[in-house]
Parts: sequence; C-alpha cells; structure tokens
Amino acid sequence: MCGIVGIFDLEGTREIDRALLSRMNESQHHRGPDEGGTHVEPGLGLGHRRLSIIDLATGQQPLFSADRSLVVTFNGEIYNFQTVRSELQRLGYAFTTHSDTEVIVYAWAAWGPACVERFNGMFAFAVWDRPQQTLFLARDRLGVKPLHYAVTADGQLVFGSELKALMEHPGLPRTVDPLAVEDYFGYGYVPEPKTVFRDVWKLPPGHRLTLRRGERSCRPEQYWDVGFRRNDAVTEDAARAELVDRLRDATRLRLISEVPLGAFLSGGVDSSAVVAMMAGLSAEPVNTCSISFGDRDYDESRFAQQVAERYHTNHRVERVDPDDFSLVDRLAWLYDEPYADSSALPTYRVCELARRQVTVALSGDGGDESLAGYRRHRWHAYEERVRSLLPLGLRRPLFGLLGRLYPKLDWAPKVLRAKSTLQSLARDSVEGYFHSISVMGDPVRSRLYSPAFRQALGGHQAVDVLRGHAARAPTDHPLSLVQYLDLKTYLPGDILTKVDRASMAHALEVRSPFLDYELVEWLSSLPPDLKLRGREGKYLLKKAMEPHLPHDVMYRPKMGFAVPLAGWFRGPLRDYLRNAVLGERMLDSGYFDRQYLTRMVDDHQSGLSDHSAALWCLLMFDGFLRRAA
Repeated sequence: MCGIVGIFDLEGTREIDRALLSRMNESQHHRGPDEGGTHVEPGLGLGHRRLSIIDLATGQQPLFSADRSLVVTFNGEIYNFQTVRSELQRLGYAFTTHSDTEVIVYAWAAWGPACVERFNGMFAFAVWDRPQQTLFLARDRLGVKPLHYAVTADGQLVFGSELKALMEHPGLPRTVDPLAVEDYFGYGYVPEPKTVFRDVWKLPPGHRLTLRRGERSCRPEQYWDVGFRRNDAVTEDAARAELVDRLRDATRLRLISEVPLGAFLSGGVDSSAVVAMMAGLSAEPVNTCSISFGDRDYDESRFAQQVAERYHTNHRVERVDPDDFSLVDRLAWLYDEPYADSSALPTYRVCELARRQVTVALSGDGGDESLAGYRRHRWHAYEERVRSLLPLGLRRPLFGLLGRLYPKLDWAPKVLRAKSTLQSLARDSVEGYFHSISVMGDPVRSRLYSPAFRQALGGHQAVDVLRGHAARAPTDHPLSLVQYLDLKTYLPGDILTKVDRASMAHALEVRSPFLDYELVEWLSSLPPDLKLRGREGKYLLKKAMEPHLPHDVMYRPKMGFAVPLAGWFRGPLRDYLRNAVLGERMLDSGYFDRQYLTRMVDDHQSGLSDHSAALWCLLMFDGFLRRAA
C-alpha cells in the first residue's frame, strides 16, 4: 500500500517544481514509510511513497519500462498479477522484477486503457506514455483506493492519493462547493465525484481518465459497473456451495504477501467468515485482533473470541476506553475534508492494534452492501410493501400529516419512535431511502442554513446524488436498487474512505475478500430473497457459513463500533462542542443560521433532544474549516 502524487502540464513542457513535488509526496509519508521516490522530466513530475508488501527488493517506484518510455506510480495491489504477467510474457514482454507494479506498465503497452479490465485488485495508478504524450489515471472498480485530481488555472493537472497532497500546491482551487456542503450534511461525507472544493474531484470507482498533452479535456470514462443481472435459475443449495467456493478463492488471492499478514476479527459474520476461510488456507495459525468496549451491549469481543478459539488463531484483544475522544482533533488532518462517521475513532484504534502484529490485515468490508446486511435494507423492504399499496398522491398527504403530528420521541422505546417511518412513507422510494440514511433530514438542513447559503445551493438537495445513480441503475427491484445506491455512495464515500485513511495512518494495508469484483458481480445476480429473507439479512451467507461458524455469532443482532457521542456532548466534551459549533469560525462562515445552531446545542445539552449525530457532523465541519484556513 502506498501513496501517489503527480503534476502534469496539459499545455506544454514547462519545468516542474521539484521542491513542490517533494512536498506533495512527503505529505503522504504515513501511507508509505518504507521508501520514497520521484521522477521529473519536462512537463511531468511523479511521486511515490512505498509500503513494501510484494517484491521487497526490486519494487521501487516510480517504475519504468525497459526502454524508459513508460513510467508508472501505483497505489494498491493487483491480486491476479501473476496470471496477467504470464499472458504478457506469452506476448513477448520481459520482466526484470517480481512486482505487480511492472505488470501495469506492460499491460498498458499491450492493451492501452483496456488494461484496467484485466486487473483484479484494489488500485489507483498513473501511467505516463512518453511516445504518445499521454497520462493515464485509473481507479479500481469499487473504489477501495482513493485518487483526487484538479486542474489549476495555468493548466497543470495535479493528483494524489489524499487531498492533503493536492493542498500543498499553491495553485489548487480552494473555493468551497456549496453543493458538496449540502451533500456532506445529508450523508456525513462528500460523495464521489465531488470533493469539498468546487474544482477538485475524486476519480469515481470503476473509472479511468486519459489526458493528452495539448488538450485540457478532463472527462473520466466508466469502464465497469455492477450489473445486477438476475439469475433466478440458481438453487439455494447450489448458491450456498458456490458462495463458499468464491469467498475462499477471493481470500486466497489476498494472502499473497512477503510481510506479516492477519485479519480483523470483530465478531460479526463477515469478518468471522473471512477468518474461517483464511484458517482453511493456511498451515500456520492466523493472526487476528479485535477491540472490546466496556458496555456489553456494544461489545462483540466475546463473539470474536469464540471464532478465535474455534480456529486456534493468534488472537489479540485490546480494550478501548469508551471515553477515548483524544483523536477528535486529529480527524480533520486524517480525512482532509468533512467526514462525520464517528466509528472512525475505534477504526483508527483497531488499525493501530493490528499494525503492532502485522503489515497486512484482511477485513469483512463489503459484505453488508452485497448481501443486504444493514437494518435499513430490512426497513426499506417493509416500507416498500406499504408504498406498493397506495399511490404517492395519497401517501404524501396522508403520511406527511401523520409524520408532522406524531411527536419526536428520542427517549422512547424504538417501537414508539414512529415519526421517521411515517415521514419516510410520505416519500417516493429514493426519497424514503435517503430519509432513512441521512445524518440530517431535509427539514433540519433547511433550518440549519442561512438564507444566503440556501440561495447559493440553487435548488440542489443531497437526495439528488441518489436520484442520479438511481436513474442509471441496472435494476428496478426495490432491494437491489438500494444495494446499488450503497455501492455507489456509502461504500466508497464512507466505509472505504474510513478504512483507507485509518489504516494508512498506521502504514497498514487492508484487504477485503468481499470486495472482489467477481464476487460482487455474482452476488448481485442472485435473487434478492437469498440476501434478505423475512427479517434475516445476509441470509445466504449465514446459511453457507453454518458448518464453519458458531450459531450465535451469525444469528444475533448486528452491533458495530458505537461511540457515546450523546454523553460526550453533555459531559466531557460539553464546552469543546459549544466553543467549536458556536465559535467564530462556524458563525462567520456564512453557511449557518446562528439561532438554530444555538438551539441545537442547548436542546441537546439540556437533555431535551438527542442531536448527537448532527452535532458531530457540525463539529467535524468546524475541524475542516480550521484546517482549511
């Protein structure tokens, strides 16, 4: 795992500032502390920070072709590089290293932009082709590895793994995008392809970008999408067996390493399934790690211990202080732009723990998206049944009225908290799903913003992001559609961003078998009732894993990394929150209604309401403003 940067003169061969390129590269030192390298020629500069995983002796970057006409800087892993390498050797290409990086160089030479379609892996890379005066950028299909880019006013393209690398460039456009701010307060992150800055972009998952000197066109091209091509002929028994085979193969691909390797073991079904596959493929005990919490209601470590004992893993557990908020200030540096998933805190800690033992860790990320494992998938299915009974023209006024009249009972048992469900039923399918996943609903965001900021939005609403993806979706089945939306937004924007930044902060590489694109494609083709059956999400995976995992590991309520925000904001972070959210930076930004901000803080700290998720979102936005100043 590594960090990459580059500067490319789109208009000519102006001299590249070597010192600037080095600063950009060193800003990502944490991503690759083992080695660093740069290459500069007229009109081009490439940089690389290396975390050595494969071919420790000869895998240095930027890496050149034998005639030095091609050069690559690469972040990630090509898991099937040995297969691609053999194919290239049959075509006459000779290799001087044993690295997957060199495979990219000659794959470009052989197949041009189509080379990415041969790769199974997680990657972001840039290839410079001097004879064709072409720079080629690409990102893996599901967006495991990040890539940011922008074009400066004087015609330089700058790119990097993290936004902080681009922010070293004095010509980077830094105008905050109001639409991205609206999206952030809707989702808790800025969805691809936007960044928080108006003219800075993320290359979307499954996209490539071909740039030719003399042309300022900068239009990404999609080379892959999840198909959701239904295969209703498959039987449940056949699907169970095939799922185990495919998961085992995806895990085997991710075990190639020349450094210590292990796994996160949360105690959930996804990570437990990965550990079960690893144990069956390894002659040595698997290294596993997990963290525990003081609150038994949120502590999964006892379930992780069951799996560790079953497979005799080298298991390490570390208890995390439930009041560990020492990282709050660090998050702004870690994520660069506003990012409000509070589970980033324990994720940072579990990566820190894993790095003491291994350099590569396998995870269960991606299982929920492909196998309908989130509670919201189940609730959406319920709501869709109700929506199918009444047309929107009747539902909107009826449930809209009920939703307005029903009190907001944050303190009450879940069965009595019907307000959100009633409001969701008053909406169409996409609006309803957005309502269920949003950090702040439409009414809250409307009241949060100042009149000037609402005008700057020009009518844009965060739900428009989902609408855009839904319009291009290859399926109209209610469950498959929201799974597709998650794969386009929540997975890359929240989950993979969280894991990439938290792991790379510790120079730890994380690999997830559930994100194997061939496995994702196959899972998307399965009938929806093999994923969600009644109240049981991930139905097929659980049935397939019954011979491999303890029953109570699989058939129990889903937990997750819980952070006690509500208590923090009324207790140890009371003054910190008030000083940040109601401080000069936020109030002078012009984005917010001062009275509503004050009311949110007061109502929460008095115990009248629970605004913890929204207040965390605001706190993280203040952190961004502080860093961007």
